[in-house]
Amino acid sequence: MISLEHMDGHEIECAIEAILFVSGEPVKISRIADVLGVAEQEVEFAADRLRDNYSFVRRGIRLVKLEDTLQLCSSPEYADYIRKALETRKPPQLSQPALEVLSIIAYFGPVTRAYIEQIRGVDSSYTVGLLQERELIESCGRLAAPGRPMLFKTTHNFLRTFGLESLKELPDLPNVETAVDEKEGIQNAILELKAREAELGLQAELTLKTENEPDIEHDAELEKEPDSE
Repeated sequence: MISLEHMDGHEIECAIEAILFVSGEPVKISRIADVLGVAEQEVEFAADRLRDNYSFVRRGIRLVKLEDTLQLCSSPEYADYIRKALETRKPPQLSQPALEVLSIIAYFGPVTRAYIEQIRGVDSSYTVGLLQERELIESCGRLAAPGRPMLFKTTHNFLRTFGLESLKELPDLPNVETAVDEKEGIQNAILELKAREAELGLQAELTLKTENEPDIEHDAELEKEPDSE
């Protein structure tokens, strides 16, 4: 067993790699630092070296930083091989309604469903539930207002899906504060997420609809559901 008292940079990298490999889930940087008995900055430096090495030699895995956590993931370019080997289905592509709701939550969250619906002008309970199932958004408490409506925010899976370390990496929306119609800002947000998907090779097409998901323009009435909040 390697002594924690005399770990060099390479040993720290190996320890991080082993921890993340066995975990399979995001692990807090602070937790790894405590276990190894080193400063968090040393863990971050070691993680950066590992990430650069994986990228340089074009490995089948990547080390990603998700806010204050680290995780090992497969490289997107090998996704088809993984699906065939494990006989898993390709996740449905995000539709226009899903991207609209996701954009609002990513740029303005935490927000309530009522806020989302105020901007979109249509009931969004179905789409919010869909994004929760896909683990792209999650509840994060309730607003201190009559009825105490639930608040929603994006998840680590959202960051991983769009290749972000944190929401701070989302491009600014210059028109959000000045646009007379707030929907103009949302449309810019949708374009930014769509561009991010294309950049990562996810091949998302806004014209394709997730199976059984209503169209915001043509099937708005089908999206109506009883308010469960």
